[in-house]
Amino acid sequence: MQTYAGIDLHSSNNFIGVINDKDKILYGKRHPNRLDDVLRALDPFKDSLQGVVVESTFNWYWLVDGLQEHGYSLHLANPSAIQQYEGLKHTDDQWDSFWLAHMQRLGILPEGYIYPKEHRAVRDLLRRRLLFVRHSTAHILSLQSMISRNLGFKMSNNEIKKLKPADLESLFDCSNLVFMANNSLAAIEFLKKITKGIEKKVKSQVKMRKEFEMLLTIPGIGNILGLTINLEVGDIGRFPKVGDYSSYSRCVESKRLSNGKKKGENNKKNGNKYLAWAYVEAAQFCRRYCVKAQSFYQSKEAKKKNPVAIKALSNKLSKASYYIMRDQVAFDEEKLFG
Repeated sequence: MQTYAGIDLHSSNNFIGVINDKDKILYGKRHPNRLDDVLRALDPFKDSLQGVVVESTFNWYWLVDGLQEHGYSLHLANPSAIQQYEGLKHTDDQWDSFWLAHMQRLGILPEGYIYPKEHRAVRDLLRRRLLFVRHSTAHILSLQSMISRNLGFKMSNNEIKKLKPADLESLFDCSNLVFMANNSLAAIEFLKKITKGIEKKVKSQVKMRKEFEMLLTIPGIGNILGLTINLEVGDIGRFPKVGDYSSYSRCVESKRLSNGKKKGENNKKNGNKYLAWAYVEAAQFCRRYCVKAQSFYQSKEAKKKNPVAIKALSNKLSKASYYIMRDQVAFDEEKLFG
């Protein structure tokens, strides 16, 4: 007899459901989020289990890693791609766990990628860098706004980054404003130090493979964006087609069309937000340094708005980078733009 297990995971507990190959329920119970409890629940079925399905929630690392270390075959379910019967009146954690197991039994489970544990921490470290960069930008914009509001002129981001505490004394005639500006400046400097420290630590641990070294030949992709794509993609072979990769990078539209008319939108958040950010940033830089990219951008901007043109260019770059990583070749703007 073959068995299948689904685990509906929450922040403090989980519900384990086990079925056989006839969809008969063999086990269903809620457990606290402790690996020992989960292992005890699954142990009677270990020899017959064809797979354990865990939903890709924010806290799946401990469970998936722990079960894999104990010899279980794990499948990570992609919740944004799971279709449920809309005629159901009632669903709960128990039903969800059995549904995960049922889809695994039928071979129709939309699976997510289980990123290798040995590289996961450094990838998450680089993700955290982006958080600190955003905090730093927020402080820069706040200081910029304060200067415009009180002094009547706009100071650029680069000029603000060059400010010293002594400069603030001459800018403002109010001690409270000087105090606030000094705090903003100290926060910007502190976050900059953290960001540089993260970059140094990541670079010391990540060895760029040849396919990712080739990414640096794309105008607009430097070390940070190259490292981001490197760590977020992992194995490029997991994307059978270029369309799969550009979709995962959130570089394609999510429109739902019928007879040439828009009938709504699909899930725009399905994919990797960090790759989406990386390719938009790459597009911004590429249009500055590549004449053909600038021409492509301008032709799109003339017909559409700026965000659409940037997204179109980021889509082109994502498709180009797919072939660059897959075939380990350098960037060729003639092939991309004609």
